[in-house]
Amino acid sequence: MNTLVTNNYARLSSILFLFPLILLTAIILFLYSQGALSVDGYTHIQKDCFLLINHRLGQYPTLQFNLTQIGDALISLSLLSIFIIYAPRIWEALLPGLLVSLLFSSLLKPLFAVPRPAAVFDTTSFIIVGKKLSGFNSTPSGHSITIFTVLAVLLFALAPQKLNNKIIWFFLAGSIGLLVAFSRVGVGAHYPLDVITGGIAGYISGLIGIFTSRNYKIFTWVGNKKCYPVFILAFLIGGAVLIGKIINENLIIFYLALACLLVSLYKTITIYAKK
Repeated sequence: MNTLVTNNYARLSSILFLFPLILLTAIILFLYSQGALSVDGYTHIQKDCFLLINHRLGQYPTLQFNLTQIGDALISLSLLSIFIIYAPRIWEALLPGLLVSLLFSSLLKPLFAVPRPAAVFDTTSFIIVGKKLSGFNSTPSGHSITIFTVLAVLLFALAPQKLNNKIIWFFLAGSIGLLVAFSRVGVGAHYPLDVITGGIAGYISGLIGIFTSRNYKIFTWVGNKKCYPVFILAFLIGGAVLIGKIINENLIIFYLALACLLVSLYKTITIYAKK
């Protein structure tokens, strides 16, 4: 599998950055044409769309609350932890990609300072699932950045060679990303454009992670068995945090993430002990 990932990454061209840049430009031009480049304009223009999506998705609160957790780096990385053993090249791209995504989120949220829906709209007019968020850090959606960073790395890492299979694979990966991203609207935490711009930023982060891992050997230590104790410790800490989440919220996705982490922990310890 590692060879497949390496070969797939080697085929990629920097022209892939063009598509997200075109999308961002189109969004900016749309907001400009609607006089919505201000914070008030940005929130007002999305009110009807936000309420519509929120009420439709909010009819399935348990599903939305589980889906939205996948945008948490702990959950998504736990689900992918087994790739450290079988396809470390994926993690070589994930790590720099997620660092870039963290940078995007940390810089852009305070820069735009857009209030959350709960800070703008009457909270009785829409559905809130989980904790009510009312700060001024709505744009872009951090969960959307994270999930699209992860999906971009996986999208190109595991892409089939046959065109028909590749189209199906891209469609499935994109659909999963949109479902997770728009769950942020479903739980009442973000506006639609928050998750769209977050998804675009995440896609760019994933591409940067891929090209960084391809051109620079910064994270090749991931596949070195001598470094497995680092991951063993990380798995143990992650498992403890997940157990805490299960005690507090008892969501199915937490059990699934914990199961993946325990399998990876067992395999990693077994391989390291035989080293």
